[in-house]
Amino acid sequence: MREQILMVLTAWGMPRDLADTAAGLMAETDLLGVDSHGISMLPSYEDRLRAGTLRIDARPRLARDGTASALLDGCGGLGHPVSAQAMELAVDKALAHGVGAVAVRNSHHFGAAGVYARLAVRRGLVGLVTSSATTLILVPTHGAMPVLGTNPIAFGAPAERNEPLVLDMATTTVAANKVKVYDFHGKALPPGWAVNGAGASVTDPAEAMRYIFQHAEGGLTPLGGTPAMSSHKGYGLALLAQVLGGTLGGSALAARHARRRKPGDPDDIGHFFLALDPSAFREAGSFAQDMDELIDTMHETPPADASQPVLVPGDPEAAERQRRLRDGVPIPEALAARLRPLCERCGVPYLLSQG
Repeated sequence: MREQILMVLTAWGMPRDLADTAAGLMAETDLLGVDSHGISMLPSYEDRLRAGTLRIDARPRLARDGTASALLDGCGGLGHPVSAQAMELAVDKALAHGVGAVAVRNSHHFGAAGVYARLAVRRGLVGLVTSSATTLILVPTHGAMPVLGTNPIAFGAPAERNEPLVLDMATTTVAANKVKVYDFHGKALPPGWAVNGAGASVTDPAEAMRYIFQHAEGGLTPLGGTPAMSSHKGYGLALLAQVLGGTLGGSALAARHARRRKPGDPDDIGHFFLALDPSAFREAGSFAQDMDELIDTMHETPPADASQPVLVPGDPEAAERQRRLRDGVPIPEALAARLRPLCERCGVPYLLSQG
């Protein structure tokens, strides 16, 4: 899968070093079971490339550099390389000063936020990631039209014995690309994920896709689903992600940008990366030990249903990664049917087996 992604990106004109980074992160996303944000994004990226809103050959540049902070300009390119650079820079600054914060402006879709939190975790640090988005999907509490994106938040913390705690969530009830996966499989959506222009729940995946990506009205609900189920909290978290991921670094607010952008203008998505070195706050090594205590306590909680033990964020992805390393990553035929002609169009062989 990594080689397939790499071949496509380089055929499109992405510099090899940047394509290596993007392909590695996208393949890792699929290994973790986040099918909505890995190789399945290639058709969407091709659409953006053809529309002129994705500058595939762009190389990120450092726009501001402070002691514990920095701003990177993605120059309209794919978000994976600049985001990896930003988190590694945040980690470097945190190791030197205890805290490192890096904002990114003028970027593009960066895949799954959690893979960047994991970059910090691998180096023994706590990581926080937020991002704005370009597609208007989230209908705010008491609103009639979508005015925000899925605006993800990810958080990671290392442990000593256990797998790290890694939270990766959209601030909508579900990510839009998760609906895309349901559509690939022809599977009905759970009630409350998507709504039409009248606020009624939509469970047909194809119809939901139309409300999310084609119709001006309707879209996804904030985390919580309805005001009675505290959707205002998801709405608030979406605004937090917008402020840190977009406004702080000077990236566009999608609802305003959509009204004034001209054909070929970049999406101007923003991201935010925070790294914290636990040894700046306490004795070296003690944080990871206490994280083990926290995780063990959660795991030891008596389950309401013996078949469903209590987990912590990151457990399902870690287990899925091991399964997929052993058994391979499944490619639904609906996705394969889009990837094969995509490979033909850019002149590279289709490498993925359905067996």
